[in-house]
Amino acid sequence: MTEQKNRIVIVTGAGIGIGNAAARAFAALGDHVVVTDILESQGQDTVEAITAAGGSAEFHLYDVRSTEATDRLVADVEARHGRIDVIVANAGIAHRTPLAALTDEKWDLTFDIDLKGIFRLVRAAAPGMRARRSGSIIALSSIMGVAYGWDEHVHYSAAKSGVVGLVRGLAVEMARDGVRVNGIAPGYIRTAQLLSEENSLGPAGAEKAAEFIPMGRLGTPEDIADVVAFLASDNARYMTGQVLVVDGGLLVGRY
Repeated sequence: MTEQKNRIVIVTGAGIGIGNAAARAFAALGDHVVVTDILESQGQDTVEAITAAGGSAEFHLYDVRSTEATDRLVADVEARHGRIDVIVANAGIAHRTPLAALTDEKWDLTFDIDLKGIFRLVRAAAPGMRARRSGSIIALSSIMGVAYGWDEHVHYSAAKSGVVGLVRGLAVEMARDGVRVNGIAPGYIRTAQLLSEENSLGPAGAEKAAEFIPMGRLGTPEDIADVVAFLASDNARYMTGQVLVVDGGLLVGRY
């Protein structure tokens, strides 16, 4: 099947990790990528890497917690490019916080970014996608949102579980308007987040985790980015409301 080229793709949290890999994957397909992040230098670096490789990209400093900034981003992209074809809602945080220290403020911050941040962007972009009867939205959940419990991260697990419900509800509501909504639940991926001693497994813990992953290794951001690209493609044209686990066999191997 001939893939549509020169799509307009928004990727949130595209400065590092999975977002960075997704942005580069779409650019390699010939799409124009709107790179967004609150990490300005890293976001600019992503754009520079894309353009150096012959791709097309632009950077927007964007905080997914702001409804005003979200509406402004969508209006600007639609005004200049005429449409938004794909959204990759990747921006997220995961802060280790024991239950006793999990204040309302810490809980709300995680939900505001990891769950409501996705909702804000979809809400803003939906009218244009529905009017054109075309669009693909991919939201990032986690194995911690579909099967795993994660101690000292109950706010993260709860938010990522919410992403699954958001994907399902949006998919049903928007399907007849030609818009597909799917999600990905990554396993242990070699990112700065996973390698953080403060908030996740750290380098030693990550390597130990790799030992009980059936495929025998941690995932890479590119492993996830390629599945994101598939979900956005015509090859996934009859898929909506699904959350694909991409974890090297971790869940089926353990459970």
